[in-house]
Amino acid sequence: MITLRSAELFTFDLRLRMPFRYGIATLTELPHAILRVTFEIDGKICAGLAADNLPPKWFTKDPARRPADEIAELIAVTRTAVGHARTVRAATPFAFWHALHEAQTVWGNRIQLPPLLTNFGTSMVERALIDAFCRAKGATLAGALQQNLFGIELGESQAVLAGTAPRDWLPAAPPTEIFARHTVGLSDPIDASDLAAGDRVADGLPQTLVECVRFYGLRHFKIKINGEVARDRDRLARMAALFAAECPDGDFSFTLDGNESFRDAAAFPEVARGLFAAPELRALWPRLWFIEQPWHRDVALTPAVGAALRAWPERPPIIIDESDAESSSLPMALELGYAGTSHKNCKGVFKSVVNACLLARRRATGAPTVLSGEDLTNVGPIGLVQDLAAQAVLGVTSVERNGHHYFAGLSQFPAGLQSHALAHHGDLFTRLEGAGWPRVNVRAGQVALGSVLRAPFGYAGEPDLTGMAREEIG
Repeated sequence: MITLRSAELFTFDLRLRMPFRYGIATLTELPHAILRVTFEIDGKICAGLAADNLPPKWFTKDPARRPADEIAELIAVTRTAVGHARTVRAATPFAFWHALHEAQTVWGNRIQLPPLLTNFGTSMVERALIDAFCRAKGATLAGALQQNLFGIELGESQAVLAGTAPRDWLPAAPPTEIFARHTVGLSDPIDASDLAAGDRVADGLPQTLVECVRFYGLRHFKIKINGEVARDRDRLARMAALFAAECPDGDFSFTLDGNESFRDAAAFPEVARGLFAAPELRALWPRLWFIEQPWHRDVALTPAVGAALRAWPERPPIIIDESDAESSSLPMALELGYAGTSHKNCKGVFKSVVNACLLARRRATGAPTVLSGEDLTNVGPIGLVQDLAAQAVLGVTSVERNGHHYFAGLSQFPAGLQSHALAHHGDLFTRLEGAGWPRVNVRAGQVALGSVLRAPFGYAGEPDLTGMAREEIG
């Protein structure tokens, strides 16, 4: 039997080393939150952690809302989820998550919160539960999934998976290295000509795209577009020239992120066809993997978008991201003509396990499928490593990573957490020469996951959480 005994929320503020423009927002600072939840699991007391940045303008994409109000909502849904979790008594982690998810969803619907926002709170408690359970059982995330120690009932979420278990669909062994798919934000400098003298960051890390390619050996990229056709086309052309010069023998691949920029179902296919036909961009398109969420969530899962997809048979694979807010989202998207979805820990681990199994079943029929790994400025020795652990066990081999680019490594984290990252995850983190603080060690475009996969759920040891604001919640 699993019950929640106590919960604490730790927070501190982070500043970005350079602005990150995504969709309607330009991010320069935000809070980082770490949730520690203590559970009683089969009579054993064990604590688990979950961590995430709290970015405004992603969970709601409402230009009229104040960022401070959106951040407060992210904390509020987490507090509420802890409160709901206190009432749950369950025999397995999956059953605990399912009961929590139901209670949180009813509450969110009653006060008319978007499901993506409501379920962020659920995911924070869920991640802490997975961590505590793996520690209580002496299991890794991969081992717990292969043995189904979590008690996952796939058929409860998707009837077509009834009678199967995660090990029937997930990789028997997760990859020990993952490609870091580098984000090119809407305002990111491509080369030094894009940087005014006062915008240069002197912290030892690369800033322009060309510098990042050389510093990290990058080969996978995520390029953001927003429907400003002339600007998008010009930036893509400059990147095409950069990749041709910096990636020998065309050894690169990329994805496009539409950032929910299109509300008219027919508008995006028209824009995309124009980009595909542009002579200066033709060398790019054979390296395009998929397009992520071009349509705004208000229209992305409507019949009008389904009709637009059917009328565009030559399209590349297109996936949902922000629209993947509920268990019904992926099946609905596949029915409309999408090829798949993304995983972020903030959308839920068990939900993505089910989605990965559903896509693996579809793939077995020969249908094109994509389960991508996407980012939400994920940083730190807890949030980042837990997300990497989940990506690996789901079989994702190329995941968007941008937290290490927009933040100066772990330099803003308390000293205890910096030391912990280097002591326990020396394959993933390394000291920045001349500065001393840890940075993500991207080499030849990849990150090593050996220590991450050996840990219960991403991080090893017991992190020191002193130096942060703390409150008991729930």
